[in-house]
Formats: sequence, structure tokens, C-alpha cells
Amino acid sequence: MTLHKEGTGTISLTIIALVILNGLVRYFVPDNTLVHNVLIGVSIVFLFIILQFFRKPTRTTTVNSKHVIAPADGKVVVIEEVVETEYFKEPRRQVSIFMSPINVHINFNPISGIVSYFKYHAGKYLVAWHPKSSTDNERTTIVVKHANGTEVLFRQIAGALARRLCWYVKEGQKVEQGTEFGFIKFGSRIDIFLPLDAKILVNIDDRPVGGETVIAELA
Repeated sequence: MTLHKEGTGTISLTIIALVILNGLVRYFVPDNTLVHNVLIGVSIVFLFIILQFFRKPTRTTTVNSKHVIAPADGKVVVIEEVVETEYFKEPRRQVSIFMSPINVHINFNPISGIVSYFKYHAGKYLVAWHPKSSTDNERTTIVVKHANGTEVLFRQIAGALARRLCWYVKEGQKVEQGTEFGFIKFGSRIDIFLPLDAKILVNIDDRPVGGETVIAELA
């Protein structure tokens, strides 16, 4: 299993903490084999959970200038027309994907183009499916301008558990569809704002695969 670079620190600290915990228990309770075995078992399960969270699967993106691919694994929880108030300040089609802790949390560029806007917002840590999480939670807003002039906005949103947003893009940078633009630790959500004439190809409760599933088609 390949692990993502964002997991290096967390995994190392987890291993150190588990080794110390098991050592302390053996020191203070040296004769209780049952406790030792149970703690070792729990430690292995906990470490496995952490490792699977930071797994980095191989994804194959079929690059297509008309397609918008899923920026993350998860479950489609919102498909609606809204007024996007930060950048466009006009109606857009919003698609939101909720990522649970068991999902891969790598974030993929949905289209190719130039990053025309980027902003980080400090904020709250409401549960990621809360209606106000899109505007009140810690988040980043990224806009990529396609070669044909179409702009797509996508937003990383921290959840109740996700307390660290990671991003690898900046304004003026050229990005390729399907490459990584970020990572969110421990549960979160991504909102995508599309032109009104975009054809939405997913439904509520669908489970797209980040970097592969086509969620919309641009006009």
C-alpha cells in the first residue's frame, strides 16, 4: 500500500505513541498477559485505521476538456442552483461531495487550466454536511480558468474532525486535470461551482471516485 506524504508526521507520531503506551503498560503491569495482548491488538487496529486513511491509490484520469471530474472520493450530498457569493457573485450549479474518514482524502483538479483565484479562510468546524459549513467553516476557495475561458470554483471545507487543510496550488499556476491540488485530514467536504449550462452527470447519494468519475460536462 502506497502512503501519501501528508501522513508521514501523523503516522510517525502514532507509532511512537503506541510504542510508549505499550511499554508503559508492560512496565507497570508486567504480569498481566491478557492486558498486554489486548492492548497490542487494539494498537494494531488503530494503526491500520490511520494507515488506510493516508493510503494513496493509483488513479487514471481520462483527460477531456469538456469534462469536470470528481475532485474527491465520497458521497454526493448537494446538487442545486445557488448564488456563489465569494467570487462569481451570481448563480451557479453547486455539487457537493462529503468525504467520510474511511474515504481517500486526496483532492484532484477537476479541470485543466490556470488558477485565477485562491484564498484561505479561517473559520469554524461545523460538521461537514451542515448547510453553513460552506460559508462558515475553515476552507479554501480555488478557481481554475479553462483555456476556453470557463471558470470552475471548488472549495475545500474542514469538518468537525478535519482540522488541517493542505493545498499545493497558488494563483497563476497551471494545473492539469486529475493531478493533486490538496489533501484534507479526517473527514471533510468539497463544493464545486459550475456554470448554469453545465450538464450534471451525477445524482444525490452517488459515490464518485476522485480523479476518475466525470461529474459534469461543460457546454
